[in-house]
Amino acid sequence: MTARIALLLCLFGFACPTFALAQDDEATPSPAPIQPIAKAIPVEEESSEKEMADGETGDSDPAKESTSESSEADIPAEPERARAYTSPPADDPSFFLMGEFLGSVNRNNALGTSNSPEDQMGLQLRPIGESDFDALSFSGGLPGEGGKLDDTMRLVGRRAGEAVVLSGASIRSSAGDSIPVALFVDPSGCSVIDSSGKLLGRLDKITRKSRTLGATPPEGAVVLFDGTDTSLLNNATVTDEGLLAEGFSIKPMIQDFDLHIEFMTPYMPDFDEQKRGNSGVYIHSRYECQVLDSFAQDPKYNGLGAIYTVRAPDVNMAFAPLVWQTYDIRFTAPRYNSDGTKFSNARITSWVNGVKVQDDITIEAPTGYGKPEEPVMLPVLLQNHGDPVRFRNMWMIDRGLMQVEFPVEKSEDAGEQDQVEAEPVTESEGILPAPR
Repeated sequence: MTARIALLLCLFGFACPTFALAQDDEATPSPAPIQPIAKAIPVEEESSEKEMADGETGDSDPAKESTSESSEADIPAEPERARAYTSPPADDPSFFLMGEFLGSVNRNNALGTSNSPEDQMGLQLRPIGESDFDALSFSGGLPGEGGKLDDTMRLVGRRAGEAVVLSGASIRSSAGDSIPVALFVDPSGCSVIDSSGKLLGRLDKITRKSRTLGATPPEGAVVLFDGTDTSLLNNATVTDEGLLAEGFSIKPMIQDFDLHIEFMTPYMPDFDEQKRGNSGVYIHSRYECQVLDSFAQDPKYNGLGAIYTVRAPDVNMAFAPLVWQTYDIRFTAPRYNSDGTKFSNARITSWVNGVKVQDDITIEAPTGYGKPEEPVMLPVLLQNHGDPVRFRNMWMIDRGLMQVEFPVEKSEDAGEQDQVEAEPVTESEGILPAPR
C-alpha cells in the first residue's frame, strides 16, 4: 500500500521516492497457479534485407512461407528478451495483468457531487517487454459492446510488484471539466482514482468470447479441419493437441464462399506491430484478411480484421493473445469476360469475434504479396509469417451450392470445446503445443 501511495503522489506531481518505481520481484506474490511450465519458442529477428524486401508494411510472401521447411538446426539461438509463448507463462507476472476491464466511473465524485449517474468505462491492457505496459481506454464500454471509438485515450504504465499504474488518463465531468485520474491495475481489476485519492470507480477484469466460437458446420458445409483429418489441406502440420500450425493451404477451390476459422495468437511481449502474432488468410492466394495480435491497439490498415493495406477494420475486435478467436469471411470472387478482362471486382465482408469489421468491401487489386488477378482460381493460404499462430474448427460453405445465414452462431447444444471462455487457456483446456 505504501508503494501504491508513493506512485500516486509521483503521478500527480508530488515528491517521488525512487523505490516506488522499482520492480520488486522478490516481494511480488505468486500469480494464480498454472501447473504447466510455459513454452517459449525462439523468434529470429528479421534482417534489414527482409524488411526492405517486404516494404514498410513488414508482411511477406505467403507462398514462400507456407511451403518453407526448417529443422531445429535452422532455428537460431534465442535472442535476449525474444519470447513467443504458446502457453501461459507462469513466471511472468505481467501476463496475469493483461486483459480487458469494464466498470462504472462516477465522473462527478471528484467535484463533490455523489448522486450523478455512473458511466461505463472500458480498458484494454497489454505488456510491452518485461515491465512496461500500454493501454487503451474507452468511454461507454469495450469495442463492439458500447465503447465509443471516437472517445479513447492511449495510456502508458509500468509494473511495480503485482500492480500497474497507468498515467495520461482523464475523465470529463457532466459539466465538461477535465479531471485527471490515475488507474491502478491489479490481477482482478482496475481502480480509478482522482488526484485527491478519492475512488471514482472500479473496473472488473472480464473475459469475453466470440458468439461464433465453436460454431457447428451447417449440413452440406465442407469441413476443412475438425482436429483429426487434414486430407483437404496442403502442407498441414497438426500438433499433439490437435491444432493446426501456421503455414498451409486449402485444397478445395471455391469461387464464392463463407469461411469460418478459429485462431489463437501467441504471447509475444518483446515484439510489436507486424512482428507480434502475424499470419493471414490469403483468399485465392490474392487478397489477404490480416491475422495479428492487435490487442489494445487502434484499428489499422495492417491490423487484425484489416483487408491488408487496403482498409482498416471498422472496429478493432482483437482479444488478448492465448485466447481463442474467430474469423468469419464472406467472399465473392471477381467476374471476367471471355477475353480475360475483369468486369466485376472481388468483394469481402468479414466478422472478427462475431462483430462485423468489413461490410461488402470492393477489392480492386491483389493485396500485399497476392498473386496477379486472372480468371483462374487459386488455393486459400493460411500464412506462415514465422509466428506460432494456431488454428482449429475450420469449415467452408460453397455459396454456389447452398445459402445459409452467416456467420453461424454457436448452438445451444454445442459440445464442451464450444464452452471455452475467451481467457488465457490452461493445460486442461488444450494449450498450444510445444515448439516444433
